[in-house]
Amino acid sequence: MSTSLWILAAVAYVAWRTLRARGLKPRAGKESPFPKVRSDRSGDEGEARVQAELVEILTWLCGRNFYLHCGPLLLNHAPGTEFPTAEIDHLAITPFGIFVFETKNWTGLIKPGPSAEVLIRIGADGEPQARKSPLSQNRSKLAFLRGILPPVWSIEGAGVFASDSCVLSPELPVNIVRRADLRQWLRDRRARHAASKAIPINVAAGWHAIQRIATADDAAVRKHCERLRVNPKKLSASFLKF
Repeated sequence: MSTSLWILAAVAYVAWRTLRARGLKPRAGKESPFPKVRSDRSGDEGEARVQAELVEILTWLCGRNFYLHCGPLLLNHAPGTEFPTAEIDHLAITPFGIFVFETKNWTGLIKPGPSAEVLIRIGADGEPQARKSPLSQNRSKLAFLRGILPPVWSIEGAGVFASDSCVLSPELPVNIVRRADLRQWLRDRRARHAASKAIPINVAAGWHAIQRIATADDAAVRKHCERLRVNPKKLSASFLKF
């Protein structure tokens, strides 16, 4: 084997060991029963960039003492109903808080909409488009987690814009950030937790508690995606993911 191939193999092995050390696993290689449209692929690319950024930031802030879920995670928030699950893009469990991130890979200027539920995206064509706010998408997930998990645990959400070709209006809520802002946003949360003198979260206990109300099972994820894709009413209500 040539020297360059040895180097590539070593890099791949180190990356694999790093993921295992974080309690992560690569996304399954199974194909979806539905063909991916352009927006799906763009969303996956944005999520991958945010995931890599979070691994780097949390390692910097917490060393090895954190859990960052890799791949789809479904909250079983409404068993027995037509839509029993809600998908989390990124779940991070740290000593200073549990964080739920909703990722968007939009480009252009992002401004507040006519209500807290809506954001306005203005792209290269200059036409404003109304899209559902990631904070609105996160709201029910956060409420569910806060209702189930110990009240002393800090549980917070943020909407993260992954693209470098994205400009955020200063009028947006502070929990809407660019990927480049995540480092300072999480550093600030750690400082707030320290100042509050709150008891640190036991990361293993936090993940154990969430596993009782969530699933990452491939079959469940496929069923969840199928519900969203084949039910026009749900698509219209949720704006889906752009």
